[in-house]
Amino acid sequence: MAASAILLDTNVLVSATTPARSLHKPALRALNDWPNDGVGICTSGQVLREYLVVATRGLEINGLGLSIADALANRDMLEARMRFLEETHAVAVRLRQLVQSAACTGKQVHDANVVATALGHGVERILTENTDDFARFGDLVEIVALGVV
Repeated sequence: MAASAILLDTNVLVSATTPARSLHKPALRALNDWPNDGVGICTSGQVLREYLVVATRGLEINGLGLSIADALANRDMLEARMRFLEETHAVAVRLRQLVQSAACTGKQVHDANVVATALGHGVERILTENTDDFARFGDLVEIVALGVV
């Protein structure tokens, strides 16, 4: 699966479900077209959980302001389109290694967990709007910028 799979970061899911965002169309292409081109798109519990946080947070604090019902419906639709990568014990071990080797602190641990989850399942690419967040892991995974692909 490795070469033909990619894990989508939370911001890609937010853009895919928010027409007003500048990267809405590229995010939709990733969700809708890539599987037809043989690319396995993946998600994780963390990514879906983070989506719910942003989706249900108020507009005034940089959220989408969706109702719980709408946010859950979006989450379920997104998950149904992707392969779900479990956070196994091996992923937890990899996360510990990444935190130590890349000196991750605070919110950087979330990004390290996305990388650990991908690598734990043989996925070597991550699609994101925030490539800088993952730059420290560029020797381990290919960081693909949404909007460039």
